[in-house]
Amino acid sequence: MPDTVLEIRNVSRSFGPVRALRGINFDLRRGEIHAIAGENGAGKSTLMNVIDGIIQPDSGEILIDGRPVRMPSPAHAQRLGIGFVHQEIALCPDVSVAENIFMAATNQSRRFLMDAAGLRAKARSVLAQLADIDPSILVRDLSISNQQLVEIAKALTLDCRILILDEPTAALTEREAQLLFAIMRKLTAQGIAIIYISHRMVEIFENCDRVSVFRDGQHIRTDKVCETTPEDVVNAMVGRKIESLYPPKLTTPPGPPVLQVEGLSDRRFRDISFELRAGEILGVAGLIGAGRSEIMRGICRLEGNARGRVRLQGRDLDLKSYAEAIAEGIVYLSEDRKGDGVFLDLPIAANVSALNLSQVSRGPGLIDKGAETRLAEALGRQLNLKSAGVGQKVSSLSGGNQQKVALAKLLAVKPKVIFLDEPTRGVDVGAKSEIHKILRGLAEQGVGILVISSELPELIGLCDRVMVIAEGRVTGELPAERLSEEAIMQLASNTGWQKRSA
Repeated sequence: MPDTVLEIRNVSRSFGPVRALRGINFDLRRGEIHAIAGENGAGKSTLMNVIDGIIQPDSGEILIDGRPVRMPSPAHAQRLGIGFVHQEIALCPDVSVAENIFMAATNQSRRFLMDAAGLRAKARSVLAQLADIDPSILVRDLSISNQQLVEIAKALTLDCRILILDEPTAALTEREAQLLFAIMRKLTAQGIAIIYISHRMVEIFENCDRVSVFRDGQHIRTDKVCETTPEDVVNAMVGRKIESLYPPKLTTPPGPPVLQVEGLSDRRFRDISFELRAGEILGVAGLIGAGRSEIMRGICRLEGNARGRVRLQGRDLDLKSYAEAIAEGIVYLSEDRKGDGVFLDLPIAANVSALNLSQVSRGPGLIDKGAETRLAEALGRQLNLKSAGVGQKVSSLSGGNQQKVALAKLLAVKPKVIFLDEPTRGVDVGAKSEIHKILRGLAEQGVGILVISSELPELIGLCDRVMVIAEGRVTGELPAERLSEEAIMQLASNTGWQKRSA
């Protein structure tokens, strides 16, 4: 195959008794975008780590341009022309954007002093392709989406022939994602080959040339995108037919208001009013930076000092802290699962009980391990959590199961209202379907469910109503029968507000 730039032959890798890769065969052609799809734990990231020299295979070989190569380290892979943008952001938070982008080049430089002004100028040129980000700002002061763009910019500075992108749009807006796709097409026109890992079928079928499906550490099939369907790919990923990604919507009128917000204002949003009713799932849409998360975090008292009226089940609240919100039954699931959602180095049981230690305590500072285990096991069964036991560390779970642990932690306090910020970001299609069904079940039990999502198909498929935020204000609300991507984007881009203000 003269066009083949990378070939994987019969690669296997085990971690103890777990066989992560089972005789994988895969090829990547010059100038193509080759998608890899599969559930969490299918072996996608393990294979990419083998290609990038992060881990070594137990058997098999890697060929570049038809010649067998060893990949002892990421630095060696980089010298062979391989660039890797990881799903998990791996930037240095306490240095500038420019320093992060050119860190590898700076480390290899023999200059005694760093040319800070030159780095900023070069970084500004690279970033201009993606977003308006100040190269002198510290990375820790950037949003998650802008940090992801810095990771991508960092990869673009490498003289790579093979570019691996692992869920690169998980934290990007639609506009940012489209800019990335345009850049990808320019790169392939120059002969660069791209491996594109994504759970989003729309992205795969709009932008990729071929798609390979992995399941349980095995290569299942490879097809030209034009010769297969999203349904075929999903069914191959999970090994069974998924009838629907979304559960049935509310068919009867919703119950009374669980949560009422009137005239809520802070420096980042103003005059926010809405109701969340029993039995329904309310979606919140808007471009990143519109204020969606800030509003919900303000209600929970996680940040800011919002003023306005908040009523829970008809009773006025005067919350001073998130601890008071939890005590009232109002909880928030962060979009940054690994940063704020779970304690990665603690076992499942300790995570689940973290927000309500009183129910598993024998006294001050004394945890009843039996009670903690029983609580975690009960919620694990309710959420269909897959693990080796509640003593397993959360870091060793798949993304979908980590998200279930984060949900279990909230359910342990028996909440009345749950705010979920990007609840299915970075989880596979099978786990997404399960999480959607869990949320519908909670709504049917009377829990107030509010979902913030940047995935418009998720909002349309899951929610009974969608409230749209733009520039810190509510620009409109759409019932289920009027939900469409066009209607949401019109309100999200503020055209609806401008028309009403005219």
